[in-house]
Amino acid sequence: MAKPFKSQWEFGELFPREPARKTLTVTELTGQIKRLLEGQIGRTWVGGEITNLRAQSSGHLYFTLKDPGAQISCVLFRGESKIDRSLLQDGRKVLLGGEVTVYEPRGQYQLRVTAVELEGIGALQAAFEKLKQKLEAEGLFAPGRKRPLPRFPRRIGLVTSPTGAAIRDVLNVIQRRNPSLEIILAPCRVQGDGAAEEIARAIRRLNEFSSARAPLDAILITRGGGSLEDLWAFNEEAVARAVFDSAIPVVSAVGHEIDFSISDFVADVRAATPSVAAEILTEGVFGSAPFLARARERLRLLADRAREAKQDDLEGVVERMARVHPRRRVEENLQRLDDARFALERRTAQVLRDRRLAWDTLAGRLARVRPALVLARRREQLDQTAARLRERARHHLREARNRWQALDARLRLLGPGQVLARGYSITLDAETGAVVRRADAVAPGRRLRTRLQSGEITSVSEAPPGSNRKTGL
Repeated sequence: MAKPFKSQWEFGELFPREPARKTLTVTELTGQIKRLLEGQIGRTWVGGEITNLRAQSSGHLYFTLKDPGAQISCVLFRGESKIDRSLLQDGRKVLLGGEVTVYEPRGQYQLRVTAVELEGIGALQAAFEKLKQKLEAEGLFAPGRKRPLPRFPRRIGLVTSPTGAAIRDVLNVIQRRNPSLEIILAPCRVQGDGAAEEIARAIRRLNEFSSARAPLDAILITRGGGSLEDLWAFNEEAVARAVFDSAIPVVSAVGHEIDFSISDFVADVRAATPSVAAEILTEGVFGSAPFLARARERLRLLADRAREAKQDDLEGVVERMARVHPRRRVEENLQRLDDARFALERRTAQVLRDRRLAWDTLAGRLARVRPALVLARRREQLDQTAARLRERARHHLREARNRWQALDARLRLLGPGQVLARGYSITLDAETGAVVRRADAVAPGRRLRTRLQSGEITSVSEAPPGSNRKTGL
């Protein structure tokens, strides 16, 4: 029996269609990445080594910050006038503060620099490390001596400035979490000259108050955030000794979470911030009541719902601000202008090189096909050859004259005139002109001529003595 034919609807169930894809343009994708980076990371600090530093005529600086594992492009715009630009040098290690963003025309993420610090240990940091090592060697930081805090404190001492932000944070947290907690304030300065001595005296006064009047369950020393110089009072040895000598457990909450002071190491408990310290001191009472736990859960739920309800609005606002923020748009346009100027300069240099090469090639070809230029070159070569021939002829003539003069001098030296000059004479036969070399070769009566250095003498030969031959003048 044949199977019944399946309808189009039944085939559709066997082969479901693929869901429609959402396609983004490169600009849209890059924009989403940019908003994600700026929203998730935002402002941060990055440490590394500067390389490839270049300054544009626009006044902007572009460079790369690297470490052994990675690198990131950085830009310092001309408008950041508070930054000391001399700190930026190739090969220098620095700490850069700024915002992580994306340069959309190249799809490249970069750090927009707004602060620059040199990396390294300063004088205060060195003093901090020295005192820390000293006190640690004496056992002030030993974990075994640290005392636990009471779970349900009724009365605490507070060492801080009465006008600072830290006391407001502490009071707000305590009022919210445990309003019944009694606070004894020992006011003091927390910054500047003499602040360390005031903090130490405040700790000692609270110990005296506890032993003489009303017992204290804990002492909280605290101040808000600041630079290393601002927090330095809590790094003094006087404060460390006072905390160590305190008979009451001490909680230290100085600065922000990333800040560490000597008092933090000596104290029985270290809190990241003043608010966290207040939460630690009220945690027992706050966490013991079930209704508070349920209220906390309820608040968290409401906060999550409110956050989810406002998330879309917040993202929309962030997106609109990113698109329309004048400064961002101007800065990106300035960076595009720098890229265009750099590309134009490079292209101009390349065109000039190409035109110069073409000109040289045409000049060479023209020289090869123009007779006048060839004749001029040949005439120049002929003139050079003729000049070389004339110079060579004069050279050979000088050499021949020198040889002739040398031979003439030798000939004169060996000639008879030189012999006559030395007092000798030459006797010749007057008729034949032959030189008379032997006396017996001259017949008597022969006429002879004797040449002297100057003039001649004519004579007639005679026979020698003892013979019949005679010669006379």
